[in-house]
Amino acid sequence: MTTQLFDLSGKIALITGASRGIGQAIATLFAQQGAYVIVSSRKQADCEAVAQSIREQGGQAEAFACHVGDMAAIEALFEHIKTKHSRLDILLNNAGTNPYFGHILDTDLAAYEKTVEVNFRGYFFMSAKAGQIMRSQKQGVIINTASVNAIKPGITQGIYSITKAAVVSMTKAFAKECAPLGIRVNAILPGLTNTKLAGMLFQHEAMYKQLVNEIPMHRHAEPEEMAGTALYLASDASSYTTGACIVVDGGYSL
Repeated sequence: MTTQLFDLSGKIALITGASRGIGQAIATLFAQQGAYVIVSSRKQADCEAVAQSIREQGGQAEAFACHVGDMAAIEALFEHIKTKHSRLDILLNNAGTNPYFGHILDTDLAAYEKTVEVNFRGYFFMSAKAGQIMRSQKQGVIINTASVNAIKPGITQGIYSITKAAVVSMTKAFAKECAPLGIRVNAILPGLTNTKLAGMLFQHEAMYKQLVNEIPMHRHAEPEEMAGTALYLASDASSYTTGACIVVDGGYSL
């Protein structure tokens, strides 16, 4: 059921990393608010399962697999969007990876490259491709899922934290150059959220307790709690908001 304030009817929204967790929650909410959602992640079957669930709830969705660490896959995705839809109103960069938990000094090249390719290079070129379409429309919204680790690096999560800090800087750079084109660019910085990506933190009891104690509300967040912030940033309600990086940490916003 849509609300007038956050109505996304008629909008084409591309959401990466949408087969589970935060991306799935955002895709579902955007569809409930009237958007036509392109569900994207690495595996077509997983994307289709989410798209089918949205359609069964009365929403509009399609699945299109894309590994954002693969430049050819990014090109194929945007060719599909231009051919089928001729427009794109919203890009939600949410795909992410964190293959290495350990001391920063022991980070190997493979883990470094994979993390950078997905978490930063992928976001950059996804944003550039989407922005080129939005520039011709003179309007559009780009939202990046960063992390609270961007401002407070996580122990044993060095390269992941570095890429998320880069996403925050990238968001500001895109916002500055794209705002005159009618394109709003913002970021969400989730805190400790119950997702598969953060699974290692939940499995390590001592680390989990330490992290929760540092959160003002002393609890972790669920993926659905991130979706409302994304909806606000995607809607006309935030038409004067660009370059903002909103921290959502265990239900406590700054």
